[in-house]
Amino acid sequence: MSTSRSPLGSRPLLQPTLPKGEVVASYETYVEAQQAVDQLVKVDFAVQDVSIVGNDLKSVERVTGKLTWGRAAGAGALSGLWLGVFIGLVLLLFSPEAANIFSVALGAALLGAAFGMFFSLASYALTRRIRDYTSTQAVIATSYTLVVKPESAAKARNLLGTAPQL
Repeated sequence: MSTSRSPLGSRPLLQPTLPKGEVVASYETYVEAQQAVDQLVKVDFAVQDVSIVGNDLKSVERVTGKLTWGRAAGAGALSGLWLGVFIGLVLLLFSPEAANIFSVALGAALLGAAFGMFFSLASYALTRRIRDYTSTQAVIATSYTLVVKPESAAKARNLLGTAPQL
């Protein structure tokens, strides 16, 4: 990583950069690359010299279902419920002499669920027919390479049993 100065203070900003070194191995999955690094760790290799680099990144959106009024209401109520529970706990911390602790927490949770449901349904009403499905998104790589500093590359290849990459 390279550094530059932050405009808001004296701390340097880290800029992402590609690691410098030699490719010692290539893998189809991230798990395989992790296992190779684990193999190096077990033999006390200087793993701070190793980087796992994902290549040919792809954005993948997996459709998980159809979005309906019921699903929108349920998801909004659930997220609002969590917010209400959090706010209820904060209120209880600052007013421990509350007469009925259970009713304060329950009231905050129910208000949170109601507001969450309302805002979720309003959002769904505004975006309906534009996006009527739920999904998850991830960025994945098609392959992974282990990049090692040049002075450690030969040792890493020997330990992993890989040939030099051309």
